Amino acid sequence: MGSETVIRAENISKLYRLGVINSGTFAQDVKRWWYRKLGKQDPIVKVSIEKKEHNTNESQNLWALKDVNFEIKRGDTVGIVGRNGAGKSTLLKIISRITQPTTGEIRIKGRVGSLLEVGTGFHPELTGRENVFMNGTILGMKKAEIISKFDEIVEFSGVEKFIDTPVKRYSSGMYVRLAFSVAAHLEPEILIIDEVLSVGDAEFQKKCLEKIKEVSKNDGRTVLFVSHNLGAINSLCNNAILLNSGTIEGIGDTEKVTGIYLSGSLSGVGEFIVAKNNSNEMVIIEKVTLRDSNGTAENNFKFGGNIEVEVELNSINDFEKPYIWIAIKSAKGPVANASGLIDGYRTNSLTKGKNIIKCTFFTVPLLPGQYTLYMGIRD
Repeated sequence: MGSETVIRAENISKLYRLGVINSGTFAQDVKRWWYRKLGKQDPIVKVSIEKKEHNTNESQNLWALKDVNFEIKRGDTVGIVGRNGAGKSTLLKIISRITQPTTGEIRIKGRVGSLLEVGTGFHPELTGRENVFMNGTILGMKKAEIISKFDEIVEFSGVEKFIDTPVKRYSSGMYVRLAFSVAAHLEPEILIIDEVLSVGDAEFQKKCLEKIKEVSKNDGRTVLFVSHNLGAINSLCNNAILLNSGTIEGIGDTEKVTGIYLSGSLSGVGEFIVAKNNSNEMVIIEKVTLRDSNGTAENNFKFGGNIEVEVELNSINDFEKPYIWIAIKSAKGPVANASGLIDGYRTNSLTKGKNIIKCTFFTVPLLPGQYTLYMGIRD
């Protein structure tokens, strides 16, 4: 593993057998296996389940991850996005060494601090103070290191008044406050955060995001951040991984990856072939190409960037000084609009046959989401 690479995943796959768990004793496991071979009802299951014809062994297998490969460098802040069930939490559990991959290998360089769910690594019967020391010890810290950071941890969490109260009496928000504070301040080289921050209030979420930036940029630590808040992913992360049904569908620049996630497809990068219609339209749009500020064909754009629209038209007749309008709209309404009817600009003519129209929108305020391009021509 290279000196800067802190996480390397090589052909990681994880298989789960649905509905199959260990019974607790070897004898019971053998009994369950024998009953399944005979096609009988599982003797350990409390609720009777009618066996269905299509319940083959293969249908009971779920590949949560399949042949996943990636590298993460020291100091990177990587967002992991995807739908529910895409394999995000399974991947984080493998990186955290909570579970092992079925096949493949993952190499990790450095101490890992994980915050995968509310109360991760906390014992409910222990107080907040005791859990801070226990969690720090699990992360490999010495007692002197934890003592030196203790006041800072408690102040950041905002649970000073309850620090000597058993955490089983904490609300979910208090759990997250203290757990995040411990994970962030005890300086693991790799910090892993699942969607738990959504439990906290808006003020605490803001503090956490600022802390993540500080941890990554100032301290040079690596952060893996899972969230459905794409605004937070785009503002925090310099790279992203898009998971879909256990496989990587996109990896690299954060805004491109989140754009792929929102658009739902890797295809049609900047070029859209419009099917010709058989109606009596006098002008037919045949192809639309979108380009970014660098002139690269693209269908995912940054907030405040330029968008160049190039439209290939096929005109049935010649048109003198037609009015042309092009608009970019979101679900809530127009975002950018250029119209010869409003701004007074009119192209000289459209000639019979092929024509190309170009329009550039400057510093377009696009937020994460899907947008539609509209165009119209009239004489």
